[in-house]
Amino acid sequence: MSTSMLSGQVAVVTGASQGIGQHLALALSRHGAAVVGVARSRARLVAAMEAIATDTGMRTLALDADVTDAGQVDAAVAEAADRFGPIDLLVNCAGLVDEAEVPLWDADADRWWSVLESHVRGAQLLARAVLPAMVTRGRGRVINLASGMGTRAEPDYSAYSVGKAAQIRLTECLAESLVGTGVSAFNIAPGLVRTDMTAGMPRWAAHTAWTPAERVVELVCAVAAGELDQWSGRFLRAGVDDPAVVASLSPSGPDRQLRLRSYGADDPLA
Repeated sequence: MSTSMLSGQVAVVTGASQGIGQHLALALSRHGAAVVGVARSRARLVAAMEAIATDTGMRTLALDADVTDAGQVDAAVAEAADRFGPIDLLVNCAGLVDEAEVPLWDADADRWWSVLESHVRGAQLLARAVLPAMVTRGRGRVINLASGMGTRAEPDYSAYSVGKAAQIRLTECLAESLVGTGVSAFNIAPGLVRTDMTAGMPRWAAHTAWTPAERVVELVCAVAAGELDQWSGRFLRAGVDDPAVVASLSPSGPDRQLRLRSYGADDPLA
């Protein structure tokens, strides 16, 4: 992909002050997009966006907002569009993880719910804010950073597991609603990228086979460039799915979507 492949695009990346969000904001900028970073920590976000602008020479904008607050989200998206123009790409990276590896009944109730909100309400509010203009223009893409933990039960990370499962289904709902509009929605799981969040999770204390951030970058940039539009509403995994390979494939039916697996041919739900 050339450094000008995304030239003229405006991208909004939540959770852009650190971790995967910051990696993606930098990569999108290097490929020619104007990038709006959104996060709660203003000082850290401003520093990250300024560093990206210095590195790439592209326009960046830091907007501090809590993605679970509808008023703050609407204000941030309005300011982004006012200053940079129509938004072409939304990447929802912001999200929390369970505070401790404990079963649901031992988890702090408020913290558990805040984790769920960060992944579901955050993605819903951002999509709600950007999609009307995308649909009107007839183009745009939404990427939700998914997780394999959303495809299986994770008893010690129940809030994160439930939140990611709901976010995956939210993307599927969006994709169905967007058929024929020219706008697409995707689930991209980054795999295990070493960040402050993953490194702080006891489960991964001894883990060494981290997914390089570059694998996430190449998949997100391929989506942003319109190379994978046939995968709208589907689950893609960085480090496993090669963009060049999946670009040549056309999924059908429930491929790479959340579905019940039947217990056999006589299952009434088969």
